[in-house]
Amino acid sequence: MSDCCSSSASDVLHPHKRRCPGCGAEGAEVAERTIVHHVRNAWDWKSGETRHFFCEERGCDVVYFGADDSVIRKSQLRTAVGLKESPDDGLICYCFGVSRADALHVSGVRDYVVEQTRLGLCSCATSNPSGRCCLKNFPKTQK
Repeated sequence: MSDCCSSSASDVLHPHKRRCPGCGAEGAEVAERTIVHHVRNAWDWKSGETRHFFCEERGCDVVYFGADDSVIRKSQLRTAVGLKESPDDGLICYCFGVSRADALHVSGVRDYVVEQTRLGLCSCATSNPSGRCCLKNFPKTQK
């Protein structure tokens, strides 16, 4: 599989966690390059000299938050965050446009994504708002 989906790459990219100021859930660290690919008007966003984290809690409006208490909300993104959308409509694989419904009802979708990832054709680090491998978002039960 590509480097973005290996556990060692994940440990290096996301070694720290922090509590979301919006909901209190623990969020994993996310790279600035990931945020830049999702924030609306990226040219206006200033990252500062701080670490950033991703909140995946469905009921929370905060998507990214900084160690400096800055927040980026869903409304400030140009990308819909599948984990924060209705269960079937939200994307779970941003690299290949797979929704949760696709993963549950279309035979072979997960195998396709696994193969593309193995070939190094995924772009999870920038395409997925979490900055992590999309494969972890696939439901356990599918066709």
